Amino acid sequence: MQNYVFVVDTNKKPVNPVTPRRARKLLEKGKAAVWRNYPFTIILKHAVTETVLKPLTVKIDPGSRFTGIAVSEGENVIWGAEVEHRGYQIKQTLESRRSLRRSRRNRKTRYRKARFDNRKRSPGWIPPSLMHRVLTTQTWVKRLIIFAPVAEIWIEKVKFDMHKMQNPEISGVEYQQGDLQGYEVREYLLEKWGRECSYCRKKDVPLQIEHIHPRSKGGSNRVSNLCLACEKCNQKKGNKPVEDFLRKKPELLKKIKSNANKPLKDASAVNSTRNKVVEVLFGLLPVKTATGAQTKYNRIRLKLEKQHWIDAACVGDVEKLVLKTNQPLRIKCNGHGTRQMCGTNKFGFPTRHRGRKQIHFGFTTGDIVKAVVTKGKKIGTYFGRLLCRKSGSFDIATKAGRVAGISYKFCTPIHKKDGYSYSF
Repeated sequence: MQNYVFVVDTNKKPVNPVTPRRARKLLEKGKAAVWRNYPFTIILKHAVTETVLKPLTVKIDPGSRFTGIAVSEGENVIWGAEVEHRGYQIKQTLESRRSLRRSRRNRKTRYRKARFDNRKRSPGWIPPSLMHRVLTTQTWVKRLIIFAPVAEIWIEKVKFDMHKMQNPEISGVEYQQGDLQGYEVREYLLEKWGRECSYCRKKDVPLQIEHIHPRSKGGSNRVSNLCLACEKCNQKKGNKPVEDFLRKKPELLKKIKSNANKPLKDASAVNSTRNKVVEVLFGLLPVKTATGAQTKYNRIRLKLEKQHWIDAACVGDVEKLVLKTNQPLRIKCNGHGTRQMCGTNKFGFPTRHRGRKQIHFGFTTGDIVKAVVTKGKKIGTYFGRLLCRKSGSFDIATKAGRVAGISYKFCTPIHKKDGYSYSF
């Protein structure tokens, strides 16, 4: 089952989405044409005035690395997508730029007066790596409003209790223990350990919270000392130190120790952006919020698997869900490139310069193309993201890997560069 197809009339006004079969018939009869490939949208060759529009709901499950999006028509989920963010890539790029600038300032150059006291941050400022997550979510909601008759937005407004994650045993005057404390720690561990047993890697089995360093030998209840284990592994380990239990599996031992000391970056990113996402969406359509506990309850009650777009479909007041699709659109944020005009080596010295011309033979890096090579050593059909060169010899990043040396003469544009790459 594929996603429903979005439809706009000749005046570019959104109308009711149709099934892939119906869209195929409209295209074959010449009543419509392809308007966008991602998300797939067709445009009718006539105006629609009498059709009764069915209001749609966009549901969002925001996350640090992935954001799930679902479009529902009543109880029917007709479209789904998962957006992969690039917040950590942005952070690394900014750190690289900072190191280059600091190295320049430390050289024996002319004196330049410090400017850091002149810079002020506006109210509500958040770092670019976090603001990227907010703006990407806003961008895709705006696109869906253009392609479909969206009436309202539901968003999960989740909050991780960082203090309880680090020190679950805290209580009394230091911190008033709430009803959700146990749920939040367990939910965090499920996300951290991939919803599988830490020792045998079994999935879809009841999991128990297990102490890596046993409590009987001085271990604490801190989240860095907790993992998940199935009942069999938990009983087999008992109160043994993890080093003794995994003596014959050094690679697994190393992996568990490194994973146990993971920082809470993802949880803090969600906490920092949750209010900002709701704030920017309020200016588009009516927005309703729901809790993470409600989403999990709906998904378990309806016996649905754990996926980002399915979590999004379970956000809010849900009595029943019918998944009309099982093939969500995978969206990866690639950005629009860099504005840096001069590339440098690790010492900060210039090694290459960026050309001012970015479009060559009608193509630019980031375009999605289809290349049908009819002669030469690389005869075949290739579909993927383009790496453009002024020589006219391009590279295409396909699912199987990068294919180099494809002439522009064999390339046909499918989707122009928009900062994202797509797959199913």
